[in-house]
Amino acid sequence: MRPPTGQQFTLARTVDGRRVRATITEVAATLRELTVDDVDLVEPFPEDQRPAKGQGIVLAPWGGRVAGGDWTHDGQPQRLAITERDLGNASHGLLRYAPYRMLEHDESKIMLQATIHPQTGWPFLIDTFVTYELTDDGLVVTHEAINAGRERAPWAMGAHPYLAVGDVPADRLTLTVPAATVFNAVDLIPTEEVLVDEMRASAPDLRHGRTLAELDIDHNYGGVESVGGVTTSTLLDPEGRGVALWQDAAFPYVVVFTPRDFPAVGGPRHAVAVEPMSAPANALNSGQGLVWLEPGETWRGQWGIAPVGL
Repeated sequence: MRPPTGQQFTLARTVDGRRVRATITEVAATLRELTVDDVDLVEPFPEDQRPAKGQGIVLAPWGGRVAGGDWTHDGQPQRLAITERDLGNASHGLLRYAPYRMLEHDESKIMLQATIHPQTGWPFLIDTFVTYELTDDGLVVTHEAINAGRERAPWAMGAHPYLAVGDVPADRLTLTVPAATVFNAVDLIPTEEVLVDEMRASAPDLRHGRTLAELDIDHNYGGVESVGGVTTSTLLDPEGRGVALWQDAAFPYVVVFTPRDFPAVGGPRHAVAVEPMSAPANALNSGQGLVWLEPGETWRGQWGIAPVGL
């Protein structure tokens, strides 16, 4: 039987005597697993299963949601398919169940490509590319989008990794995300961006670290602090060991989602998705963070995951 996520692509590299390994899937270019000496840095899922809760997928040509699936382009109403029925939204883009084709693949690197064709609610032609590469510093993920059509096209995207530190439980992990703002939201659709200091009760300030066990959130954050053009979030155990997720200036937003019922390999557990985003949810309506690509123009962004102290 074939895996439900299509062909499985394995990457491997030895760094300072440690074996780093990743598996990427054909469907949604999903990061199915990432390990250092068999310690999971992301929540994995078995080859014979589908990703849960957006686990490891690429989100394009928007991240998050489009409210009601409706938006307007040049005065013309656009109606996207509703893929989140309980809330009535178009969720997580148009490539969630799409197969990518492999362009390059060697032991430690793979480049995949998928085209977003004109369809209901999306009258644009976009070629997308994603490259996963294991380096001496960890996993580097590079995204590119090219407007292959004849008119300018909107663009936004994100990624959906769930970070992990092996099987260390939530009450022993501290999450730090250097974000100064958060978005008020109704049914996960942002309404306004405010300082986290004004929202401490419902949207915790993660800049100085919070124990994962305390968190029960699904929020768009902004105002990220960068050092050398890179923003870094961490998930660490009490000894300071764990995982770092970095994102470049093309991803000035981050979604933090902490489900308590995540269907992990060993059973339900409290997990955390730290999702680099080029724009907040509902950007096709708000315009915030949305990029407009002219015909032939290319957008590029990078993020990555690195072990800390492992």
